[in-house]
Amino acid sequence: MSEFITGVTFGGTVWTPSYVTDINQKTCIGCGRCFKVCPRDVFDLIEKSEAFADDDDFDDDYADFEDDDSTMVMSLKNALDCIGCEACSKVCPKDCFTHQHKMAA
Repeated sequence: MSEFITGVTFGGTVWTPSYVTDINQKTCIGCGRCFKVCPRDVFDLIEKSEAFADDDDFDDDYADFEDDDSTMVMSLKNALDCIGCEACSKVCPKDCFTHQHKMAA
């Protein structure tokens, strides 16, 4: 039976890290809070047009997407550097993040 990877705080409390696996860019408002709080350079702000370049299902409800060049969304730049602290989710006003525990080897 496999168990999840666990960590231990300085005070000795055991906790299970939950690593970021996805960002819902359709609900992301590009506020940058997760970028600022992340200690490991996991995220990057990109233009919304870049995020949805290959998405045939993306629907611009107001038909003004092309005129909104400065709209930014967050992307996963370096997901393998995530330490599972979930600080990004705690500061996200739109609940954009999906996290997952990792099984121990």
